Amino acid sequence: MKKIAIVTDSSAYLSEEFVKMNNIHVIPLRIHWDDETLLDGIDISPSQFYERLEKSATIPSTSQPSAGDFIELFDQLSRDHDAIITPLISSGISGTVDSAKLAIKTFTKIPVVVIDSLSTSAGLGMIVKAVVQAVANGKKIQEIKRLSDEIIKTTKTFFVVDTLKYLHKGGRIGGASRFLGSALDIKPILYLDNQGKIDALEKVRTKRKAVERMLNLAEEHSKGKRVFVSLIHANRLDEVMQLKEKVAKRIQCREVDIYELSPVIGTHVGPGTIGIAVLPE
Repeated sequence: MKKIAIVTDSSAYLSEEFVKMNNIHVIPLRIHWDDETLLDGIDISPSQFYERLEKSATIPSTSQPSAGDFIELFDQLSRDHDAIITPLISSGISGTVDSAKLAIKTFTKIPVVVIDSLSTSAGLGMIVKAVVQAVANGKKIQEIKRLSDEIIKTTKTFFVVDTLKYLHKGGRIGGASRFLGSALDIKPILYLDNQGKIDALEKVRTKRKAVERMLNLAEEHSKGKRVFVSLIHANRLDEVMQLKEKVAKRIQCREVDIYELSPVIGTHVGPGTIGIAVLPE
């Protein structure tokens, strides 16, 4: 049986325990803040990031790993693996997939399959977990790619931000731009579209009502079936735990995971963001 390595990026922000237990290799994105360059999740944790962000007069920027970063990691993995599968942050919001694809144009030691998740955070994490299980079950790399593609097609991710200023500043605002300049108490419900770009679904008054509407959308997507649910938060554990209780009462969940948004994603959505990803069983 071929030995397949799993590579993902830091925006998935999987727990350290899960990464180590399943021998997942994480390539970090970068945060550029004033005159510093920080590796996402390595040089700065979410708690450190959000504490600094609240006090900072500047908003950081981010960048993807280089093709060279991928080549270096692929080369290391080729020494004791027969193939590599690489689910990554959406190409609609990051150039990470482009870097990986550029890398495999010159790296030919072993096969590498790059998966554009069209998502990030919880959505990407769901794919990585499915890949881990498929590898453990002895699936071939192309079978795993087909499984991942099916997950990508059927997963829906919705989220609510406290303010659009971070998405606007970072250039990831997409279709939500039409809500810029709205009253401060307007909370847009955003989602990742079928191209993996951020778009706006509707706007709701107050965050409480927006979270409730987001839960309704998740329930509609489940269609009464059992689903995998992942909840997302940016420095709002108390709010996401309340959402978890509501989800358990209204949706038939196979499991519910909670993901804290990594600093590189927090850069673009800002503190206070709450989200939900739903994958039918």
